[in-house]
Amino acid sequence: MKRVEELINELQTIMEEAKAVPLTGGKSLVDTEQVMDILDEIRDSLPSEVRQAKNIVADRGQIIAEAKKEAETIIRDAEERKKKLVEQDEIVRSAHARANEIMNDVKAKTSDMRKAASDFVEDVMKKTDEAITAQLTELRKTRQNIKMANKVGNGDNANM
Repeated sequence: MKRVEELINELQTIMEEAKAVPLTGGKSLVDTEQVMDILDEIRDSLPSEVRQAKNIVADRGQIIAEAKKEAETIIRDAEERKKKLVEQDEIVRSAHARANEIMNDVKAKTSDMRKAASDFVEDVMKKTDEAITAQLTELRKTRQNIKMANKVGNGDNANM
């Protein structure tokens, strides 16, 4: 993501430092080859950004899988304890109550972990989407400015 931002900043610098062409209403002249090279680098960098987003989604699955595994371990431990205590009524009632507390706790923790993981992934994906959209918008503006500069430059050549 940083590399794409750096490239966009470089494009912006080129546009800001471009020399104004007289009598063109503020149009500027830029090195098209240099701008095209930067655009190619941006295009090459975007797939890595998409891979990073996919990795984040994959991490979400791993977090949920670990939460399930932990929940299964807790449930298994609770069931083993419960079996050992079956012989005495008072202990049996206590074990049932404790097992229910553990089950409810596990369900709550699992639900919280799933929600937190989903919220985290959604937030990261949203930020990634916004960043890519902003970069794409900036890229389109730059391309439009280049096209306009080329049209202006070609128009001046035709008048000569």
